[in-house]
Amino acid sequence: MRLLPRSLLGRNALLIVALIAIGQIGGALLVRQMVIRPRIEQAADSVARTVDALRDGLRALPADARDGFVERFNRRAALSADGEGGGARARVLLTPMERSFVRAVSARIAAQGTEAVWRREGGSGLAVRMTIDGSDHWIALPGALPAREFTGAWLAVTAGSALLALIGALWFQRRLNRPLARVVQAAGTLAGGQVPPPLPEDGPTEIATVSRSFNHLVGSLQQTERERALMLAGVSHDLRTPLAKLRLGVEIMASASEPAVRASMVRSIEEMDAIVGQFLDFARSEADEVPVPTALDAMARDVAASAADHGRELGLDLGAVPVLPLRAAAMRRAMVNLVENAWRHGRPPVRIATGSGPQGVWFEVSDHGDGIDPADAERLKQPFRRSTDDARGGPAGAGLGLAIVQRVAQAHGGRLDLLSGEGGGLRARVSVPPAERGASYQAGDIQ
Repeated sequence: MRLLPRSLLGRNALLIVALIAIGQIGGALLVRQMVIRPRIEQAADSVARTVDALRDGLRALPADARDGFVERFNRRAALSADGEGGGARARVLLTPMERSFVRAVSARIAAQGTEAVWRREGGSGLAVRMTIDGSDHWIALPGALPAREFTGAWLAVTAGSALLALIGALWFQRRLNRPLARVVQAAGTLAGGQVPPPLPEDGPTEIATVSRSFNHLVGSLQQTERERALMLAGVSHDLRTPLAKLRLGVEIMASASEPAVRASMVRSIEEMDAIVGQFLDFARSEADEVPVPTALDAMARDVAASAADHGRELGLDLGAVPVLPLRAAAMRRAMVNLVENAWRHGRPPVRIATGSGPQGVWFEVSDHGDGIDPADAERLKQPFRRSTDDARGGPAGAGLGLAIVQRVAQAHGGRLDLLSGEGGGLRARVSVPPAERGASYQAGDIQ
């Protein structure tokens, strides 16, 4: 199986060529059995009768006239062979069909009580030895050998048929591969978290059915996603009202309760509000936001300033990233989520870095905590997934922060990578490839 081509195109082409070759070989064998072999038998009978007649004629001649008769007969045979192009056979070995013919003639001559001995005769064909009264006479038999069984024309027809079949197979397979390639590309887009455009439902019935089924699948997934987002957004929105009432109640009871109890209740309400906020962020669709010229460096400064207002200092390592068309609100939400994740699960100092290169542009948030197991990196990007330490009672969270960042990165055609920091901790990097950048902007173009 390793010798077979891996592509469907290669396998179909190989199959068609193999079938044509088998058909040609089978046809040649059939012609040999049904046409050539009967002709050989018929020619062998004719030659055997001719040899028997010549032997009887030589016996009827006087002994001194036999040599002259044989010489004149062979001279005439040589002239006849030269006129038919028989000289072209000189120095050419007998083909399998010619050997079969000679054996058939020898068998018939032997049945008459005479041993047949053959030799080449001046390139004109074969000569048979006749022993008459103890004297050997070599009689040339021009045109006795049949034509070769496989000629250049047969080979040309076979090669031409195989070439035409291969061209036809490539053309047909290309038409078949084109819609299949579209399905594969659309499946990759869907797996990347984006909605592919509808596939054309044309072509052969089987291909059209595949495209129609895939379009139906995408539509069903979109409907399920909309219903899930609507339900999640509704539940999260409804939870905001009782949370606001609880916060108001805590403020009213501030003078009648212990400060420690009040602070604990406030922290619990804030954590619940943060979880509800994550649910709302996760339910929000980035596809509705129009990309606008965005400066990642300015966004990082703004996030750092907002964190400073809450008493959290963020370090900045900005790489003068060019202005890009991005979904600014979604990208800022991703950056804030990574910062919150670093403060929640890591340890300061927390830094935001930006940069660009041949692979695109990126920003990353790093901390100096314990980091994560590299084997858990992909698992933690999934919704509602938390590390083992968090699940045992670590900082509260819904497990949606990294999932939101992952979806935002995929909406921009990029990716989220969870890397180990040089001095420990975690580096969460969001990369956007050049294909998603579109045209570059100047800083003054930002609105």
